[in-house]
Amino acid sequence: MTTHDFLPGAQRSAQLSFSDQPAWIVKDEVSGGWTLLIGGVEQSHVDLEDPTHLVHEYLHRMATVLDEAWPPGEPLRIAHLGAGALTLARYVQATRPGSAQVVIEIERELPTLVTTALPMPAGTELEIVIGDAREELAAMEGRRFDAIVLDVFSGEESPAHLATKEFYLEALAHLEADGLLLVNVGDDSGQRFLAAQVRELEGAAAEAGLSGVWTLTLASLLTTPADGNMVLIAGGALSSPDVGQWRTAWEKAGPHPGAVLDPTQTAEAFGR
Repeated sequence: MTTHDFLPGAQRSAQLSFSDQPAWIVKDEVSGGWTLLIGGVEQSHVDLEDPTHLVHEYLHRMATVLDEAWPPGEPLRIAHLGAGALTLARYVQATRPGSAQVVIEIERELPTLVTTALPMPAGTELEIVIGDAREELAAMEGRRFDAIVLDVFSGEESPAHLATKEFYLEALAHLEADGLLLVNVGDDSGQRFLAAQVRELEGAAAEAGLSGVWTLTLASLLTTPADGNMVLIAGGALSSPDVGQWRTAWEKAGPHPGAVLDPTQTAEAFGR
């Protein structure tokens, strides 16, 4: 068996009980690797031979943020709210061996499907918690992370109780003083949900005494209405004197043509 094959006998599909949607893992004939489909819609891509190969542009941007905000190879404590195919968790293990990672996923069957069909890199320290992201994070009272990654939003269909200033405040409270909250916001061409999330996260950052919200995205999404994803980031790390250097690196890393907006530009772009 080569590293890009399934484990013998591993399941390739599951019926998800929370959403009542089918989940499938299928071979990606275009990019190589494997794709997780939920309800027929592509959710995640995994390259078992090279976990640093990130096909989805928003994950590439998130990975670049992590790469710059901490010294190369330094293990991190990261909470992933929403599992998908654990693509970013695989990236972190490949680039920062020894990182302590926890995943909170509401679909009970999904982590088992993913980890049996697409094994995690050797040595991965991964705790899987099944349940609602807000409830389970609240249950981790006193626990702190270097980074929290929120990847559950899909426009107006997103969980309403997670799309609030109050939840963002709760998440920020679980960060170290120099930590980062990274939020992937997928939205349709109207970007109403995205604009609302900018306002909610800005409010939480201000109340927490933080410097504001940064945005990383495809540049065209700022000028031409289209479906797409933007990455919002907030946290104490953004008060670092090195943030200007990080911004240059984020812009250089792409994917291109990309845009990196500081808090002032983010507020201007979304009508604040």
